[in-house]
Amino acid sequence: MPEATAADVTRAVEAAHRAFAGRDWAGLTATARGKLLYRLADLVQAAAPRLAALETRDTGKIIRETSAQIAYVADYYRYYAGLADKIEGAHLPIDKPDMEVWLRREPVGVVAAIVPWNSQLFLSAVKLGPALAAGCTVVLKASEDGPAPLLEFARLVHEAGFPPGVVNILTGGPDAGRALTTHPKVAHIAFTGGPETARHIVRASAENLSKTSLELGGKSPFIVFDDADLDSAANAQVAGIFAATGQSCVAGSRHLVQRSVKDAMLTRLKAKAEAVTIGTPDQMTTEVGPLCTQRQRDRIQALVDASVAAGAKLITGGTTPDGPGFYYPPTILDCTDAPDAPCVRQECFGPILSVIAFDTEDQALTLANDTAYGLASGVFTRSLTRAHRMIRGIRAGIVWVNTYRAVSPIAPFGGHGLSGHGREGGMAAALDYTTVKAVWLRTSDDPIPDPFVMR
Repeated sequence: MPEATAADVTRAVEAAHRAFAGRDWAGLTATARGKLLYRLADLVQAAAPRLAALETRDTGKIIRETSAQIAYVADYYRYYAGLADKIEGAHLPIDKPDMEVWLRREPVGVVAAIVPWNSQLFLSAVKLGPALAAGCTVVLKASEDGPAPLLEFARLVHEAGFPPGVVNILTGGPDAGRALTTHPKVAHIAFTGGPETARHIVRASAENLSKTSLELGGKSPFIVFDDADLDSAANAQVAGIFAATGQSCVAGSRHLVQRSVKDAMLTRLKAKAEAVTIGTPDQMTTEVGPLCTQRQRDRIQALVDASVAAGAKLITGGTTPDGPGFYYPPTILDCTDAPDAPCVRQECFGPILSVIAFDTEDQALTLANDTAYGLASGVFTRSLTRAHRMIRGIRAGIVWVNTYRAVSPIAPFGGHGLSGHGREGGMAAALDYTTVKAVWLRTSDDPIPDPFVMR
């Protein structure tokens, strides 16, 4: 794949800046922008099988996941297509009798969007959809670890009829990212990735004082109380940590289980982990495929070894298999006696589950919040009152109760702490790509009074 240079980045940003001010885009009504997004949604839906196969081939993500996810991506574009002409201003009951004051929401400008290799068509949609609905233009940098699907997606943007320069897609690494995030004509940076890269982006944004929205992953607690449906909880936990081979920002990687049902849950989870079908990612029967890169597998193995050395008990998995491919088996570590093991503290981004027992509700809440992250969480209980107490007490941007890993374009997605800030999805995301303009209209025909007195 080509690696964009700083000059390439400048060309893309300049194109986006011209398009932002040009009549072909800025002159469109919000409804017309929405119709372009509807057209893009239809094209994405029609191309979903081809895009899914391409993403699977380029990243190793299993075809079962990419097929379902990319088909759903079209609904994100449809949601924001419908929202485009629903972004409203406001009239203010101002405290001056001869004034009318109202607020306009206007697009913030050129958006720099940076996405990782995992779920990149989805992670692009949650940025492009609201940004385009708001009237912004976008320069999107694909991950250097798997950019092919976004180059194919660029063809669909062109076919949908978006004016030149409205959406620009680059392939490149850190140098391209640095040039993009520091460019003086970038007004907003939308980033999904890791905290360390996010720190560089925040520093870069000091150059152009751009806004930032950061979605950075997590170390999400998956809490099971003794009154929960254990079979349902076990299935949800498998979905939360072994789906997508654990390469998911909302992975429920910390399994907090009430001590009285710990053995029963471990028995279920161990059996399910060992029954997972590991295979090539292009087969619909495969449930866990390879990791995306060799360095990721090496990192996971080192983290598991360090956790066992720190006192974690290996329940299943934990060994890199022989043979081709970056495979790693579903792994469960009992960390009840090693709550500070590396696998408990660090985001693994792989099929690694850390289990910790608790006795009381207060202990569960303390353990859940004992992390620098704050993206997602899951609570499994039949008690309505307990569920509400946990919802209030958990410090995370998402709380799933008796379910896990459910998403929708209608619901905002995001966290706080090391999980970042800002939201993707819902009306909140679209508003994030706008700026507020206050308009003052004097209604009196009398001459303006004393010019040296502030009104």
